[in-house]
Amino acid sequence: MTQHTKPAGILLLLAILLLSLNLRPAIAAIGPLIQSISHDAGVKSIGISLLTTIPVLMMGLGAIYAARIRQALGERGGITAGSALIAVACLMRLWADDRNGLFLSAALVGLGIAVIQALLPGFIKRNFGARTSSVIALYSTGIVAGAAIGSGTASWLEDQLGWLSTLASWSLPAALATVFWLLASLGSQHEGRSNVQAAARSVPFWRIGRCWSLLLFFGIGTGAFMLAMAWISPFYIGLGLGKATAGLLLSVLTVVEALTALWLSFAIGRFPDRRGLLLTSLLLVAAGFLLLIVAPLLAPYFAVSLLGVGIGILFPLSIIVAMDHLKDPTLAGNFTAFVQGGGFIIASLVPLTAGSLRDVFNDLSYIWLLMSIASLGMLVLAVRFSPASYQQFQQDLAELQAGELKPA
Repeated sequence: MTQHTKPAGILLLLAILLLSLNLRPAIAAIGPLIQSISHDAGVKSIGISLLTTIPVLMMGLGAIYAARIRQALGERGGITAGSALIAVACLMRLWADDRNGLFLSAALVGLGIAVIQALLPGFIKRNFGARTSSVIALYSTGIVAGAAIGSGTASWLEDQLGWLSTLASWSLPAALATVFWLLASLGSQHEGRSNVQAAARSVPFWRIGRCWSLLLFFGIGTGAFMLAMAWISPFYIGLGLGKATAGLLLSVLTVVEALTALWLSFAIGRFPDRRGLLLTSLLLVAAGFLLLIVAPLLAPYFAVSLLGVGIGILFPLSIIVAMDHLKDPTLAGNFTAFVQGGGFIIASLVPLTAGSLRDVFNDLSYIWLLMSIASLGMLVLAVRFSPASYQQFQQDLAELQAGELKPA
């Protein structure tokens, strides 16, 4: 950690973990509640998919404008605003008993998440230096753990409170995380609001091929995460399993994801070359989706565990590998935002495609097959992400920036 006393550093880590825990429950709780939402709000499969697609699309748009968000709000203020917006959007769901209210709250949740995800990686790199990869992995652990908690408690909370109050209940932990963040980040290093034009400080990342391969890689990895979170439970309900069992399968998947990501946060330093982990994760994800096609009821817990381990490695690593490419915190934050921006837009199409295929064919096997093929296709990109290639990327970027600064 950089320039933190140990107690202050621990509090900041805890604040980051609390923030990350609130970045998925408002989305993850939708899957187990599909039957109630469909019945009471009159939302079909494609509409249910939009409740996942809209927040993820907002995450992508927010990431694209990360530099402008940082300029307008600063890192600490922007993260605070994003967390507060999640709390307000969740609270709105107390009255969101129709599709319009649900879609509006989904958009606001996505905007809040987008601001945090756009600013927090750069903040982490600025404050934790050489330990950035471990903290990013811990942050990712919080994201998947929040998804596990959100999905795992949804059915039980619905029985106690009803589905509207279940969705709204996540406003409380989001509000608590906001307050804790404000206190814990008081002495942190953060980029404040700036009068410098964001456009003048922007870097044309899109002109380097590696940026697009990382963007695609992140999009596929996040798409797999969102697809599993949104449709595993409805898939098994459609195969005849009870709501409780289908919810348990989703909980197993997300708990395995969280435990795997937590392991990665401690073990990442042993893997300076990330390619072995990346290849392993892609093969596990492909195998998990294929098992859902050929034998979904033969060993359902094994199938979702394969997906959990694969996604639990792939999701945080897709962020870590992007951060590895640059050393400057602000530049690395903007670069990660570029990768996440396009990646989240790609990922937002995955659950929407799943809902469309389900409405047409009453079957999710087609989307499982597409994700298996996409995961195997990513092997071609993963083998190219060597540590030596980071140096080449930095050189290409420096030459590009120098070229942009030359007079026409």
